Amino acid sequence: MAEFSYLTFPRPGTAAEAARNAEAAGWDALGFPDTQNLSGDVYSALALAASATDRLMLGPGVTNPVTRHPAVTASAIATIQVESGGRAVLGIGRGDSALGYIGRQPAPVRVFERYLRDVQCYLRGEAVDIDGYESRNAWIAGTGMPKVPVDVAATGPRVISAAAVHAERITFAVGADPARIVGAMQTARAARESAGLDPEELSFGAYINCTANPDAARARHIISGTVGTFAHFTGMSTANSEGLKDRAIFEYIGANYDMANHARIAAGHQSVVDEDFIERFAVAGPSGYCVDRLGPLIELGLDRLVFITFSPDADPGEVADGTARLAAEVLPQLR
Repeated sequence: MAEFSYLTFPRPGTAAEAARNAEAAGWDALGFPDTQNLSGDVYSALALAASATDRLMLGPGVTNPVTRHPAVTASAIATIQVESGGRAVLGIGRGDSALGYIGRQPAPVRVFERYLRDVQCYLRGEAVDIDGYESRNAWIAGTGMPKVPVDVAATGPRVISAAAVHAERITFAVGADPARIVGAMQTARAARESAGLDPEELSFGAYINCTANPDAARARHIISGTVGTFAHFTGMSTANSEGLKDRAIFEYIGANYDMANHARIAAGHQSVVDEDFIERFAVAGPSGYCVDRLGPLIELGLDRLVFITFSPDADPGEVADGTARLAAEVLPQLR
């Protein structure tokens, strides 16, 4: 059975309530973005969420390989693993707003791959070579808890391939296009086979910009800001958009991304994010429409869907209503 989760900002004072509400509504997992200039500390929020829930899977959605040393990241997520009784997942990507708001670019793939190797070693209790110094986390193995799985947010072929070798889970950020998801899965399996590893051990998921609203136009508006953000990941490299119908849109957003208005409907790059593009890239509309679009994605072999149900400057009431409709009207049918 597929797992369903969604992302929400860990605003201080709201994390525990958000987690309780998500669990009560029937969600399987909750992710908090790790973006220090836009929201509160992700691991503080996750610890509060862990204490407020009993079954909800929890993790950063996502952290990055720059703002924290791999030893710090491993220790932080292992703490959530203990506090939650084994419900932690380490979501990680190359970095976006967390780095953009301190004047940095996403980590190069080679840096990201090295970070994945190191954080996995720390999580397994193995030694990590830090400039000739043998570094090891001394306490994680002693907890007796299962190792925290690493879940890479991936768009392009190089990151997908690195994730296939060094992570247990890959969650694709390529939109709701079945052909792109199938291609990404094929890339991951081939890379894992080439490394002499079993491709059947990989778990696949997809980030989907999605909300349920009887008015399809309102639904598209609510998520349009974050559609622009997730399209931006494709636009970061020309290799990511090669051969795609919307290549010109992806490349425009990649070259003109308005980080000062990250994920907002009012962002400058949103001029090319029209309703037709949202229709292709995302899933937004009445509950029955959402079921019809999402069901075939699960049938491709995805183990989870991670929903982005908002834009920061969308109407909060409409965001809450759309997320509630997904939980009450869409997820039961998908299950």
